[in-house]
Amino acid sequence: MKTKKFLLNEEDIPASWYNIVADMKNKPRPMLNPATKTPLKAEDLYPLFAKAIAHQEVNETDAWIEIPEEVRDLYKVWRPTPLVRAYGLEKALDTPARIYFKNESVSPVGSHKLNSAIPQAYYCKKEGITNITTETGAGQWGAALSYAAKAFGLELAVYMVKVSYHQKPYRRSMMQTFGAQVIASPSMSTKAGRAILTEHPNYQGSLGTAISEAVELAMQTPNCRYTLGSVLNHVMLHQTVIGLEAEKQMEMAGDYPDVIISCFGGGSNFSGISFPFLRHKIKDGKDIRVLAAEPASCPKLTRGAFQYDFGDEAGYTPLVPMFTLGHAFAPAHIHAGGLRYHGAGAIVSQLRQDGFLEAVDIPQMETFDAATLFAQSEGIIPAPESAHAIAAVINESKKAKEEGRSRVILFNLSGHGLIDMAAYDQYFSGDLSNYELTDAELAKTIDGLEKII
Repeated sequence: MKTKKFLLNEEDIPASWYNIVADMKNKPRPMLNPATKTPLKAEDLYPLFAKAIAHQEVNETDAWIEIPEEVRDLYKVWRPTPLVRAYGLEKALDTPARIYFKNESVSPVGSHKLNSAIPQAYYCKKEGITNITTETGAGQWGAALSYAAKAFGLELAVYMVKVSYHQKPYRRSMMQTFGAQVIASPSMSTKAGRAILTEHPNYQGSLGTAISEAVELAMQTPNCRYTLGSVLNHVMLHQTVIGLEAEKQMEMAGDYPDVIISCFGGGSNFSGISFPFLRHKIKDGKDIRVLAAEPASCPKLTRGAFQYDFGDEAGYTPLVPMFTLGHAFAPAHIHAGGLRYHGAGAIVSQLRQDGFLEAVDIPQMETFDAATLFAQSEGIIPAPESAHAIAAVINESKKAKEEGRSRVILFNLSGHGLIDMAAYDQYFSGDLSNYELTDAELAKTIDGLEKII
């Protein structure tokens, strides 16, 4: 019988995270103080983040950063996660490609986001912080941080993008079950939220808006820090447990990926699966392709500008070097709420600029076509975000068939879609559609960026 799952033991959970910046020839540009345009030091980030997180954010020298035992102990609740050979999908596509996926949906909250939520909550608790804030799009990050906050006895306030707050009520319920306060963003509880609602009373929110509100609350609340689930370097660092495990599992399978694929919002699950493999391309010239699959309605890597921009809509955050659509970009109300972010992380953006990764943008309807095929062939209903990766896998598999040659494809199943069934209902009833972005629409928010790069 052919082996389908490749499983590791608890002792195989990585002891250290991999910091790809240490191996990059061209380091990402530093974050800048928006007032002075000078590079930020770790100390400048202390008011916003736990001190250990601030130092991880700017670390350019240590390739390996030890994972605290308390964090590894909580990882053991669900890690290591399975690597699965997708025989059913291969058969459905009649492809010579060999397809593998890392199944991050098996975590207690159904996605990869816990990989960073737990260490961020741990470092806050260790520093004596009592309250944390965050934003969430589709709710995966909010659910993960709610779980982690409860594990370490922290109070958490989550600003959830308003369209997702209503589209995905059960993710809101998950956060509340773990004890978090959940606020629809934009709200009247912050200066940033009130300003946006005054100008646009019916605005349904964006991740940029929710970040503004979470940062404002953190800065105004005693003994409180802000946490986030994507984009910044320390988040990418924590997520590398995914790819480090996958390396061992691909060796167990007797295979090595020709192409690695992941969905892309700000870069967390993409970095997690790809960075450990990319280190061999950077250091040894290993011939491997890395492909980011983003929504056609929010195409920062495929159609954005490489420029310094704010991470939030109100301009509270430092300036981040990123491929961006502009912090004022208002994304369409697609169901892949976790991918509705205007910019890419600094590390990913630099790697993209240097040609180490590729990107494709995929229309919403194609992602649900792909999700349905995957569910029928592999028995797992994927999250709408993960369905972008699956659609890209299908396209790569079709190319392999057309070319008459095999290729090994590894992708990250970043989460399941069991709390996204309302989106599937809309898909089956014909109520979903694609969103087309014109160059003129993108220019409205991109052209207004200050040209620092």
